[in-house]
Amino acid sequence: MRALDDVDLRLLLALVEAPRASAVALAERLGLSRNTVRARLNAVIRDGGLLSFDRCIAPEAAGCPLTAFITLQVRQRLLTETIAEIAKIPEVVQAHGVTGSADLLVRVSCASSADLFRVEEAILGSPGVERAETALGVSEVIPYRMVPLLQQRLEEHGSR
Repeated sequence: MRALDDVDLRLLLALVEAPRASAVALAERLGLSRNTVRARLNAVIRDGGLLSFDRCIAPEAAGCPLTAFITLQVRQRLLTETIAEIAKIPEVVQAHGVTGSADLLVRVSCASSADLFRVEEAILGSPGVERAETALGVSEVIPYRMVPLLQQRLEEHGSR
């Protein structure tokens, strides 16, 4: 992904404030041409700078208020197969490869504790999984956010 410049950062901040704004509205707000806004947005999208819309959907809206984080130790030669199998489980909403004592950090959203137990069994039954440890998320104390980071980057650009 290319490095974001001041225009890109200002555009992303404007999108956070008004995610449904049209290119015309964003252009007016930022003092840019509509074509510049469209070209910049297309470049950011093409480069993977905007994540998928489904990240904005609360799991509670789908009837899954229980969030758990499961760390997995996996036989390394089966890591790709393990990831592919875990990805088939609908309640798995996110997974990261991590360093340390675990190999994967898996975030799941479930309807109930019984549902979580079923999901854990499915994960443990995946090829290559040697050990799992589950922690329940009791509250989200810092929601996913990008504004502070984008603002910091914009300030850094201004000081150059």
